[in-house]
Amino acid sequence: MDVKELEQTLVLIKPDALKNSLTGYLLSQLAEFHTGLHFAGAKIVHVSKMLAEEHYAEHKGKGFYPALLDYIMGHLHYGDDPWKQRVVAIVYQGPDAIQRIRDFAGPTNPHVARVEKPGCIRALGTLVPIKDDCGNVIDDRMDNLIHASANHADADREIKLWFLPGEVPPFMQVYRTEVNKEFYYFKDGKLIREYEADSICFLAPGVRAWASDLEVLRRISQGGTAAASLESVVAKYLINDVRIES
Repeated sequence: MDVKELEQTLVLIKPDALKNSLTGYLLSQLAEFHTGLHFAGAKIVHVSKMLAEEHYAEHKGKGFYPALLDYIMGHLHYGDDPWKQRVVAIVYQGPDAIQRIRDFAGPTNPHVARVEKPGCIRALGTLVPIKDDCGNVIDDRMDNLIHASANHADADREIKLWFLPGEVPPFMQVYRTEVNKEFYYFKDGKLIREYEADSICFLAPGVRAWASDLEVLRRISQGGTAAASLESVVAKYLINDVRIES
C-alpha cells in the first residue's frame, strides 16, 4: 500500500458535541463518502485527569489550562452526571488524512470559523468566558466540538496516547509495535518493576505494545531520560480504569 494511504489522524468528538446531539452529524460529515478516509479505530473514553493532562501538555501553565481539562473530561457539560462524561475517539486513515480532517473541522476558534469558513464543523461551536475567583474574565474556552491532530508529529503522539495497538486492525497499524516481555506497575506516580500493595499492573508480558512506549519504560527503569513521560504511557494502558479516574 502507498505510504500516503497509511497517513492517520486522531479525532475526538468532545463533550459539548455529545451534549448537543451532534455525534451522528459529525460522523456523517467525516464519513468516507465526504473525506475519502477510512475508520482505523474507534472507542468511547471516560477521560481521566492523567489522560487530559497528557493530551493538553503543551498548554500547561496557561490561564485556560484548568478549564481545558475540565472541558475534555466532561465536568463542564455533565457535572451532575459522571456516567455521561466521555468522548468518542477515532483514528482516520487515508491520503492527506491530517489536512483533510482539519479542512472539514475548520478554524480552531468557532467565531473565526463562522467568518472564514461558514458551514464547517467548528462554526457550530462557541466561546465561553473564563473568570477568576473575583469574577474577572481572564481568558476564553473554545467549545469547538472536535479535536483534530494538527500535524504528523501530533498525530503520532496523540494516536499512541489514546489507542493501544490491539485497538487498530493489524493491517492498519502504521507505528512500530513490540511484544512486551516484562511486568510494569504504577504506584504513587512512579514506575514499579515488582508488585507492591496498591500498585497497578498496566503492562504484562505477552502484550503487544507501541515500541515507543516500551522504550520510554526501559529508559525510566534504567534511571535515564525518556522521550515522553511515564504518565503518557500509563494513561493509555489504563484508559477507562476506575483506579486512575478523577
